[in-house]
Amino acid sequence: MNITLEQAEKIITVAKATSIEIETKMNIAVVDAGANLVAFARMDGAWLGSLDISIKKAKTARYFDMNTGIIGELSQPGQPLYHIEHSNNGLITFPGGVPIKNEDGTIIGAIGVSGSTVENDHTVAEAGAGSIL
Repeated sequence: MNITLEQAEKIITVAKATSIEIETKMNIAVVDAGANLVAFARMDGAWLGSLDISIKKAKTARYFDMNTGIIGELSQPGQPLYHIEHSNNGLITFPGGVPIKNEDGTIIGAIGVSGSTVENDHTVAEAGAGSIL
């Protein structure tokens, strides 16, 4: 299974609305099951530096099928994934990347959000990821 463009656009719409609710500006990336970019939005005024981060968060979440914040916890010194962020041409291991599942629970892609605090990034990514169920 793979995410469709229609689903990706809905996810971005919900993520943007959530971002507006919490008064922040985000870069929002959606990748498919193969970690290929399907859709992207950069809200007016969102940080340019967060563009690449949002895409890498989405890819990281899909590569490992878990929230990027969890990978961050596992990649601290003394933890089993220490230095993993240096693999795969660079990963992002802090919150804001979330796998996207269909109604059957199959992972069909991932969303990556960047542009605010990691807590806000995660909140917006969760809202987007949950919008197609």
